[in-house]
Amino acid sequence: MIELLRGYCLEFGLELSELQLRQFNRYYELLLEWNEKINLTAITAPNEVALKHFVDSLSVAQLLPFSNTSTVPKKNISAFSFQLSALNYSSLSLIDVGTGAGFPGIPLKILFPSLKLTLLDSLNKRLKFLQAVVTELALSDVALVHGRAEEIGRSSNHRECYDVATARAVARLNVLCELCLPFVKKQGLFIAQKGAAAADELLEAGRAIALLGGELAQNISVKLPGLDDSRALIAIRKIKPTPSAYPRQAGTPERKPL
Repeated sequence: MIELLRGYCLEFGLELSELQLRQFNRYYELLLEWNEKINLTAITAPNEVALKHFVDSLSVAQLLPFSNTSTVPKKNISAFSFQLSALNYSSLSLIDVGTGAGFPGIPLKILFPSLKLTLLDSLNKRLKFLQAVVTELALSDVALVHGRAEEIGRSSNHRECYDVATARAVARLNVLCELCLPFVKKQGLFIAQKGAAAADELLEAGRAIALLGGELAQNISVKLPGLDDSRALIAIRKIKPTPSAYPRQAGTPERKPL
């Protein structure tokens, strides 16, 4: 796993430290161990996990806001592969909504150790796995939250408290906006990882984005080494508070998308 990941990351423009590579390797080992007990992922081959889970998650770093005035270059992640250590991420807070096996939250935390990370999931057994990962990898400043986004997004402890919210393979974009934008501070970002239907989903989500206080900031394509499939990162900036009526009751966003 270590050499596979090292090679894929270098192709993608990222150079991980030996500690980070060891952390990813242990993450992979834990993923396989726990996957025998609970359903975490159908992807288990080392080359596929390295590329389709780890590097794919790290692609989100292209859009993370590192300060009030600057962001990482949007189109070519290789352009920042050697400025990482010079930047200060200590004040950046991120919530990964419907994190599942920890993607993209845990890989981003490994890449940026000072990131203030919250992992939200509705299944406690997945959070037990994530706690094991956090402990084994000695990751600090990671909070695990059990609950549905519709409920937690109304809590004063979480509503409009985060610089960034992320979501990967959770729901269509118009649904995700209602689940994720309530967590984001004004001028913060909601970043959605999407596949081939990204453009269609973005058109479909126009009303929801505006209604929930957002505007499109970036829509960039992502090309992973050796893969021809279509991937995209959609970043929505929070420009005004989300109306108090949202998110609606659990299950409603999926049944009746905005």
